[in-house]
Amino acid sequence: MEYRITKDTVFPLVEVDLNLGESIQLESGSMVYHNGEVTLEGKMNSNGQGGFGGAIRALGRSMSSGESFFITKATGQTNTAVIALAPSTPGSIQMLNVGEEHWRLNTGAFLACDSSVTYNMKRQKLSGAIFGGTGGFFVMETAGSGTLLITSYGDIQKIHLDGTKPFIVDNQHVVAWSESLDYSIKVASGIFGFKTGEGLVNEFHGVGTIMIQTRNIEGLAGLISPFISSGS
Repeated sequence: MEYRITKDTVFPLVEVDLNLGESIQLESGSMVYHNGEVTLEGKMNSNGQGGFGGAIRALGRSMSSGESFFITKATGQTNTAVIALAPSTPGSIQMLNVGEEHWRLNTGAFLACDSSVTYNMKRQKLSGAIFGGTGGFFVMETAGSGTLLITSYGDIQKIHLDGTKPFIVDNQHVVAWSESLDYSIKVASGIFGFKTGEGLVNEFHGVGTIMIQTRNIEGLAGLISPFISSGS
């Protein structure tokens, strides 16, 4: 299995080479094309659990992580199978290695992963759950080992923390972060943060990596909303 992300473009896609029997899981609707040597199977996004319990788990994931209720499994039917994927928003695609390091993902960051990679929904601290855009009461936390593809609105920048001091990121710009990092969500600049336009921020502590997106899709929505007819 091999992943190739297109370079030198602001609208990348990723091509995945699959051998016979190899599979990846991808966000529903993210397939752009394949060479006819791939089978696609839609299933509930329930981490392998079937029946009513699986439906409840898939619904919970959809509501808490921004993913689809269904997820697509793509399997190679030959040793030359190729499938291409792209996110629904204009932005970057980043490969993360899961295994030696595990990650937590913000709402809508998941694009695809090896079949050997799974994730669980991790309950957040109460303060983060009440205020945050990072998944509501739950965030995605990876398990297993292999390759994970994440996506952003805008470019992705890596910030490496050495644990010597906290690091502050606007809440809507957080894409993913190392499981080893602790964090809290608070109002920027104290109670007057909303007056400065800064809103909510994530304060990270510890040693690890943060993936941030260079644009804020909620900010874009706010810019264009005055020009959208309400229908009245």
